[in-house]
Amino acid sequence: MTFAATILTLYPEMFPGPLGVSLAGRALAEGKWACDPVQIRDFATDRHRSVDDTPAGGGAGMVMRADVLSRAVDHALARQPAAPVLAMSPRGKPLAQQRVRELADGPGVTILCGRFEGIDERLFEARPIELVSIGDYILSGGEMAALTLLDACIRLLPGVMGAPDSGDDESFETGLLEYPHYTRPAEWEGRMIPEVLRSGDHARISAWRKSMAETDTRLRRPDLWERHEGARVQPPSGARRQKKER
Repeated sequence: MTFAATILTLYPEMFPGPLGVSLAGRALAEGKWACDPVQIRDFATDRHRSVDDTPAGGGAGMVMRADVLSRAVDHALARQPAAPVLAMSPRGKPLAQQRVRELADGPGVTILCGRFEGIDERLFEARPIELVSIGDYILSGGEMAALTLLDACIRLLPGVMGAPDSGDDESFETGLLEYPHYTRPAEWEGRMIPEVLRSGDHARISAWRKSMAETDTRLRRPDLWERHEGARVQPPSGARRQKKER
């Protein structure tokens, strides 16, 4: 099954962009995923192909119109009804690796890329659209965020990274940051590769990597560490029910 990405955008020429090279580009050429950028202006009805208007209540900038965008979204839903519709927005839920895996396991995605000051809120009330954020910062539009989301999904598609378990030890897959990596030369500028990694003792290496992942997460991302620790000490749901019944 091909992972199909429909991108609703004012700048279809931005796609596949960087996703046309490296792993994603090879996967695109091999038919492992499909890229279909759709011009939002094609759904405007006036002779100027207007997609935005001034904000209700006043204020700076322009707002993308719900009537135009709804036609674009309906077009995408008719073509790919099983694919979730995502809108890239700083007001959305932060994108996490678990959600990326869920999307990569599905038939594909439709991504709505906003511009200007944002999108008329009524669109989100009237259509099944999931707001997604890739971080607490502002971009010029949703296209760069869409490229990021798609890259995260495409690399998880079967056969894209090669070995099926290539991504298993990466950051966020287990709730922790990934352990540090080293390669040749063994000594560089007076710095040695840790002895344990040169020992050939796979049990020691595995324990060291786990310890380093925990240490780095605790020091660099205390928010992740707190969630990870909370998940570890959480009793099984059955045990919680038994305790409550007593």
